[in-house]
Amino acid sequence: MGVTAEKDVPPAVEDAAPAVSDDPCEKPESDQPTKDKSIAGGCLSLIVLGASGDLAKKKTFPAIFNLYKQGFLPDEMHVFGYARSNMTNEELHEKLLRYLKAERTDPTTNPEDVRKQFLNKITYIHGAYDADEGFIKLNEEILRLEREESDDNSPTRRLFYLALPPSVYPLVSKQIRKHCMNQRGWTRVIVEKPFGKDLESSEVLSSELGSLFTEDQLYRIDHYLGKELVQNLLVMRFANRFFVPIWNRDNIANVQIVFKEDFGTQGRGGYFDEYGIIRDIIQNHLVQVLCLVAMEKPVSLSPEHVRDEKVKVLQCIEPINEEEVVIGQYEGYKDDPTVPNDSVTPTFASLVLRINNERWDGVPFIMKAGKSLDTRKAEIRVQFKDVPGDIFKCKKQGRNEFVMRLQPKEAMYMKLTVKEPGLDMRATQSELDMSYHQRYQDIVIPEAYERLLLDTIRGDQQHFVRRDELRVAWEIFTPLLHRIDAGKLKVIPYKEGSRGPAEADELNARMGYQRTEGYCWKPPTLQ
Repeated sequence: MGVTAEKDVPPAVEDAAPAVSDDPCEKPESDQPTKDKSIAGGCLSLIVLGASGDLAKKKTFPAIFNLYKQGFLPDEMHVFGYARSNMTNEELHEKLLRYLKAERTDPTTNPEDVRKQFLNKITYIHGAYDADEGFIKLNEEILRLEREESDDNSPTRRLFYLALPPSVYPLVSKQIRKHCMNQRGWTRVIVEKPFGKDLESSEVLSSELGSLFTEDQLYRIDHYLGKELVQNLLVMRFANRFFVPIWNRDNIANVQIVFKEDFGTQGRGGYFDEYGIIRDIIQNHLVQVLCLVAMEKPVSLSPEHVRDEKVKVLQCIEPINEEEVVIGQYEGYKDDPTVPNDSVTPTFASLVLRINNERWDGVPFIMKAGKSLDTRKAEIRVQFKDVPGDIFKCKKQGRNEFVMRLQPKEAMYMKLTVKEPGLDMRATQSELDMSYHQRYQDIVIPEAYERLLLDTIRGDQQHFVRRDELRVAWEIFTPLLHRIDAGKLKVIPYKEGSRGPAEADELNARMGYQRTEGYCWKPPTLQ
């Protein structure tokens, strides 16, 4: 069945130069938050499928609310919740209320009034995911509200958010295609990870969705691509001259991309055990970050140009060497009654990816993720090579490192060797630090889901995963995952609250990473 995509037409470019203000503190007009592209375009219907689930309650609905209260959504907007749970509009509103925070509300308005206005725009519809009746009713309700808000000649917009397990994506997508496609404007569909469990299952899912929607209509969301520091990677790398000559194998010794949680599966062990830490975190979130760290400068910021460069990086990654893989499972993981007693699912993994191209040949990219560890953080750590001719004995202090702390306490800092204050010529290690909570005190950093929802409404796919990108990522990891599933790799137990298996630190040392003992980055305070 052929599918016709609704293409977004960019606005005409104005030839006139913008007026320049005399106020040096005033931002240029182009720097002000642009709301017109998400507000203009006609009546907007946001349909959340799986509306009674945790993802919808904790992330999707709050993200829509935050965009609404900041004025990024039009007045002609309606939200529809669809799920199998039999409940009323009021019962759904009651479930959502505790997750709708009042921060960032216009100070001239009453936060409770804003919440009430938003909840009044939410309509709940109960129905099955595999039956026609519920989706026919859903479409009728969308049509009714579209007609109330606009005449028959005005364009409308429909965005479907699948806050559902991937196993029901094909069923729900067929129902959307059959009953709920927009006849007066665009239809877009957001799908959540995991996008399959290996290359074969991912390709099956991609083929099923691809037979129903065009690539322009599909938005494969990876919320890490919506994080502020991840989005800053392109600007940091390609807008700063001093990074250009040093961002390569001649100067960089190794790169670490790390995700650590200080808690376990928290009652979700049964779900987690189906996937494990590599599928859950490394194959998607951390690989997306790696692409932005390692890619070449794109021709432009066009979504396709950016995604082309990410695919090129993935295509250069060599097969994973099992000698450069450490997997572990925290003690107590199998105490969860939903986890099988013979589970070999890793809750920790540290592995090395090698990019076989001119820029990165010989530089190990150490990807590390784990649960129930000593701290909670996600960061990129670029360690530089030693200074030749070390007259200050800098090696005792540690190497230069550029660190981007993605969460919590977002920051970018550079570890440098400097002179210790005093009469002696003594070197010590310090840092140049840009901590967001200090530098941007009056700015609230938006949640990743807010940004990605807004991108979808605007038709910007730069921060979403393309089908060929997904396929190449699975090609890299599938052989390793199959061997882990078959019990061919040793799963090392580690204590809760530790750094993980000691073998992971040994792997870091083999890859040339030099840890600075005694150094601890402390976020600056306002005092």
